[in-house]
Amino acid sequence: MAEDQSRPPQKPYDYLLKFLLVGDSDVGKQEILSELDDGSSESPFCNGTAYKTTTILLDGKRVKLQLWDTSGQGRFCTIIRSYSRGAQGVLLVYDITNRWSFDGLDRWLKEVEEHAPGVPKVLIGNRLHLEFNRKVTERDARQYAVKHKMAFFEVSPLCNFNIIESFTELSRMTLQRNGMERLWRSNKVLSLQELCCRSIVTRTTVYGIEQLPLPSSVKSHLKSYALTTYSSQQLKYSHSQRKFGGKKRYLSTPTSPGGENPSCVPRNSCVLS
Repeated sequence: MAEDQSRPPQKPYDYLLKFLLVGDSDVGKQEILSELDDGSSESPFCNGTAYKTTTILLDGKRVKLQLWDTSGQGRFCTIIRSYSRGAQGVLLVYDITNRWSFDGLDRWLKEVEEHAPGVPKVLIGNRLHLEFNRKVTERDARQYAVKHKMAFFEVSPLCNFNIIESFTELSRMTLQRNGMERLWRSNKVLSLQELCCRSIVTRTTVYGIEQLPLPSSVKSHLKSYALTTYSSQQLKYSHSQRKFGGKKRYLSTPTSPGGENPSCVPRNSCVLS
């Protein structure tokens, strides 16, 4: 109990990423941010730069995004330069109904590359719901994205189309760039089969599985799952005892029909044979 109390409180997220939304004024950056559900908004610079936070789920990992919005006006270029240095990803936003906003992307791209070189970037064509008034073709935008090695999405805040998808893709690119791909793939979301195995194994013994009204192949798999899981759990507690020198506790495979089994099994110890 004392050991549990001494542990620091668990963060509500696994990774924290800082993204910058850039583009001309009136391309709809605030429209995009308004579709985000959770998080808080804060504006340290009045009418200049503001950010909003949101959390997405990426391959079983909680990724908290800090999304910084700029006004898109020249008098705030100093602020943009300041926050570009700490950005881990950039979303370049233009309006598909405004050709001038697309032609101005080179200026924003140059600004970003100067102060945050090499960061992953996603090109966002906003206001897809105004397709009837399109001035920038999808082909032109896609060619521009390929030329500058960016991902590309056309989005619609009105229909909530491709908003989270674009943030998710940029998060994936950023984590891969920082060598985090290996870490999150090892903790993927559990399959329905594994969830069922865990639910059954934690409520009975290895011998009790044989009495269940299940096909022989399923019972064989459950017993193998139980033995492998309990073995991993025992090794984990043995390591903990050597590290902290605490009171000995042993978790072993039940040897009789009345043997005890642990009430829960840690997620990372589940292995299917």
